Amino acid sequence: MNLTQNEKLNQVTADTLIVGVDIGSQTHFARVFDWRGVELGKRVFKFSNTGAGFLTFVRWVDEMQQRTGMKKVIAGCEPTGCYWLTFQSFLEKQGVELVTVNPYSVKKSKELDDNSPEKSDLKDPKTIAGLVKDGRYSTSYIPTGVYAEIREASVCRDQIMKQHVRLSNQIQGWLQKYFPEYLECYKDFDSTSGLMLLQNAPLPHDIVKLGAGGINEIWRNAKVRAAGLKRAQTLVEAAQNSVGLEGGEAAKLEIWILVNDYIAKKQQLERLDEYLAQKVMEVPNVEKLLAIKGVGLSTVTGFIAEVGDIGRFTDPKQIQKLAGLEITKISSGKKKGQPGISKRGRSKLRRTMYESARSLMTWNPAFADVFLYYRSRTRNPLGGMQAKIAVACKAIRVFYIILKTGCDFNEMKFREDIIRPEAA
Repeated sequence: MNLTQNEKLNQVTADTLIVGVDIGSQTHFARVFDWRGVELGKRVFKFSNTGAGFLTFVRWVDEMQQRTGMKKVIAGCEPTGCYWLTFQSFLEKQGVELVTVNPYSVKKSKELDDNSPEKSDLKDPKTIAGLVKDGRYSTSYIPTGVYAEIREASVCRDQIMKQHVRLSNQIQGWLQKYFPEYLECYKDFDSTSGLMLLQNAPLPHDIVKLGAGGINEIWRNAKVRAAGLKRAQTLVEAAQNSVGLEGGEAAKLEIWILVNDYIAKKQQLERLDEYLAQKVMEVPNVEKLLAIKGVGLSTVTGFIAEVGDIGRFTDPKQIQKLAGLEITKISSGKKKGQPGISKRGRSKLRRTMYESARSLMTWNPAFADVFLYYRSRTRNPLGGMQAKIAVACKAIRVFYIILKTGCDFNEMKFREDIIRPEAA
């Protein structure tokens, strides 16, 4: 649910109890205020991040309601890591509304009361409650069903991908140190035959000792078809003339661990990709998006993982803002600032849409024409990066309309809606 500033302010009335909660990994702190910002409790309430702690919090809030005669409760917190999720789920079951405030806003407004940048578990609840009182909060969105599955799997994939890339860099660093010629023998260091060799005979003197016949026998036993005696002989010659360091058992153990971890991460990524490909097809109208030339499965998966249920938005500009692609500029008096994107919001969604724009401009003639129009129009022509951002924003609009209505992408209508001859 997306509320305007006035609608948020109207949620806080004279009979509303505002609870500011500072979330911690083990302990939370809470303070209560009325709609004017007057503190109603005599002390800070402390409770643990457990089921029993949550129950004591609910009882404390009920007690404060009875004492003050308040009929409604709004609790606010910073979305700190993953610690607030269980608290939010518990309060939702108890019928207590939990809203979230921007941590950046908390940081900037905490000096208003005491002119001090000090941060503490006792001070933050008051700052959070003040932001809620002023309507500067957001209603938290927790995806459910297939959207929750896609988001969780996507987050897991991102984490494993980072580990996979780190292992790739470590393996190539090891090769540069002990066997740099290996990288000349293989176009891709992680070919099946190459990784198998690194597991069995990683150092140059191991390869020379094994010989071309021994290397080929390892590949034949494993039924590797892409490599043969010629490749084995090339590796032996490279090993004989290697300038790499003379490693020992520790170096062999290191590369064995790295290669096995790398293979395991690669298999995990393949499993996650299969799962995401299956789940994303359960989202209504996804097949319409995939029918657009230049839109791939990874783009659609990344978009849905970040956006969730498209039905919760009433305008594509809300998604543009969520991605940090809204246009902003700082102007004052005679000074006119240069427009740029805010870069606030979900960075992964912003990156996904930027990469999607590049793909669409390459493979889809309609998006390529729109990009060229933005670059060459007479009135207000855009720079290269600006035009790409504009195309990314148009892609958001297309994704939004198709997922929400189930219509087909019409290249001609897309061109006519954007390309205006009088501005060209």
